[in-house]
Amino acid sequence: MKALCWYGAGDVRVENVPDPTILNPRDVIVEVTATAICGSDLHIYNGYIPTMRKGDILGHEFAGVVVEVGSKDMKLKRGDNVVVPFAIACGNCFFCERNMWSLCDNSNPNAAMAEAVYGYSSAGLFGYSHLFGGYAGGQAQYVRVPYGDVGPLKIPAGITDKQALFLSDIFPTGYMAAENCNIQPGDTVAVWGCGPVGQFAIRSAFLQGAERVIAIDHYTERLHMAEQGGAETINYEDADLLDLIKECTGGIGPDACIDAVGMEAHGASVPALYDYAKQKVRFESDRPNVLRQAIQACRKGGTVSIPGVYTGFIDKVPFGAAFSKGLTLKTGQTHVHRYMERLLQNIVDGAIDPSFVITHNLKLDDAASGYATFNEQKGECIKVVMTP
Repeated sequence: MKALCWYGAGDVRVENVPDPTILNPRDVIVEVTATAICGSDLHIYNGYIPTMRKGDILGHEFAGVVVEVGSKDMKLKRGDNVVVPFAIACGNCFFCERNMWSLCDNSNPNAAMAEAVYGYSSAGLFGYSHLFGGYAGGQAQYVRVPYGDVGPLKIPAGITDKQALFLSDIFPTGYMAAENCNIQPGDTVAVWGCGPVGQFAIRSAFLQGAERVIAIDHYTERLHMAEQGGAETINYEDADLLDLIKECTGGIGPDACIDAVGMEAHGASVPALYDYAKQKVRFESDRPNVLRQAIQACRKGGTVSIPGVYTGFIDKVPFGAAFSKGLTLKTGQTHVHRYMERLLQNIVDGAIDPSFVITHNLKLDDAASGYATFNEQKGECIKVVMTP
């Protein structure tokens, strides 16, 4: 089969690799009909995710058709159209039973590696390094899906692959980011980053009752898409960002702030340039420029929600401000399984069509150029979807 393989920073290639096979009786094999490049895939592309190996198959957003079913999977059958959550969960452990699916205790075969870095291991992830299990990803013609009786969600007739595809990650991620804000009627939510997760966080904040959403970015096309979702927008290059946020919130600050950017945050300030330099020489693993701004901008007693990916160690974070202002910080990999059915119902009911975020449709053969386009923000690229 064809699959997109990683060979180093900026080097991804579509190659012929062996087809996946059933390894566990709860496995299923899915023929991929739609797959997407996620913003967090760019962290791998840019060389910031450790424990990658040459030839690893990328991708964790995919939908497709079940073509083979393990002997102990009583949920699915051949021919089922499914969308698959990016985190792999067993369904039976302490965390799965408490609806914390991305913290599954049993799905990461390299748990000892993660424990050495983080203290404990989270769930295994598709196509996202050996730290998280070394699982082959879904930017391929076929993929093995462990615990096929737990993760995949059947796509009902009348819903297209491109409408359902983002239930695998970015729609639930934006929704959980908003849910973590504990939004109350009349609240104002500020969202840093108007990429795909930011776009879904904006719309999810409104779905959960926010009165205002302030969207922050510097790409015109992203800000325009945010405005189409009902947000007020700020280009952070126009003036001092914190002054602008205070001005538009009556000096109080947003009730909640969402960092939908994460470890590769842009900026031209002294702290941002400091981050660039330290990350370049690996003295700092992540660039927390947006996290600093969100902590500083949030109103006293507010919430900072962090769906943006961070992988290691960050410097110069104003934790004293978080403490002094009594902020709540909530973060973590998305518990996708928790949200898939309810968000699918929103799609079925016509409350939202997630395909609005797609700007580029490509064949899997063109995946390398798709990564470059997305990474370099060419052609007003916001979201790339590929068909094998």
